[in-house]
Amino acid sequence: MTSKSAAFSVPAAAATAAGPGTDSGRALPDRDSHSHSDHGSGTGRSGQGGRGGRGSRGGRPRARRSTAWRVAGFVVPVWIYILCFYVYPLIANVRMGFQDYSVSSFYSGSAPYVGFANYRSVFHSPQFAGIVTNTLLFTLGSLVFQFGIGLALAVFFRRKFPLNGVLRSLLLVPWLLPLVVSGTVWRWMMYADSGVLNRMLLNLHVITHPVPWLVSTTWSLTAVTLVNVWVGIPFNMVILYGGLQGVPEQLYEAAAIDGANAWQRFRRITWPMLRPVTLVVLTLGLIYTVKVFDVIQIVTQGGPANSSQTLTTYAYNLSFQQLEFGKGAAVGNLLILVAIVFAALYLRSVREPEGRNR
Repeated sequence: MTSKSAAFSVPAAAATAAGPGTDSGRALPDRDSHSHSDHGSGTGRSGQGGRGGRGSRGGRPRARRSTAWRVAGFVVPVWIYILCFYVYPLIANVRMGFQDYSVSSFYSGSAPYVGFANYRSVFHSPQFAGIVTNTLLFTLGSLVFQFGIGLALAVFFRRKFPLNGVLRSLLLVPWLLPLVVSGTVWRWMMYADSGVLNRMLLNLHVITHPVPWLVSTTWSLTAVTLVNVWVGIPFNMVILYGGLQGVPEQLYEAAAIDGANAWQRFRRITWPMLRPVTLVVLTLGLIYTVKVFDVIQIVTQGGPANSSQTLTTYAYNLSFQQLEFGKGAAVGNLLILVAIVFAALYLRSVREPEGRNR
């Protein structure tokens, strides 16, 4: 409606503006011719649009094919990488666990299928029960102290005070250092006679004689657990500190008005609000701790007398020191199974909050 009124009002205004001597009748053919030309041009445009439409319809498949090729250019290399460096080694390790794979197999290419013989041999070995116990103690001790200290630091750094950010950054250093460097430094610090750790504990009167951290069957597992706790604290602190940032400050203010003390605020507000993050931190920490190799291998090499040996270092010793690759692969498959179970728990814990938020 607006376009029609504008079409009739424009010639009248033009005639009025042209004056009485102007033949308004000549304006009509111009308008008509203009409208015809517009119509013609519109037809032309529509014709062009039709050709363009056919062209665009013809171009859409080409565009889709081009997009598909670009997507494939990104996706295919990723799948090749995953297949070569993740799937194939995993399948090869599972297959090797059922074979009598030795050094001669590398030359002959033959490795007889032995079924579950490697697993039976590993399970019946005299040191296997002790190694599983070491793995459980190492994992449990690392998780408890990493999470406890990390949570305490996260709650502490939630307060605002000078140099808060600088101190938090310094606490990330153990996480940023290569594990080889961390393990080497801690090994030097734990020497019984010249180690810094014993000297400090003696000066503080915590111990009365030097502790043989690295050569004692009693202390070696504690030593590697201590180093792993030191390495894992920053990860727990960072994740829990991020979770604390999502707790509304109004809850603490309301609790303070109601007279809640610090412990009650932590128990009633902080801990329930951190529960999803806690589950993620503990699950990831468990997956990481079960497969820790670098720290133990550098600090004690699983010794003395397998006192700090875990399943990870045991698999390495079987494969690359005793050259029993089939048994080493069998132990590695047990670790893979444990990692898959806890990875599934982690994915479930992550998806449940997402499902509730939808």
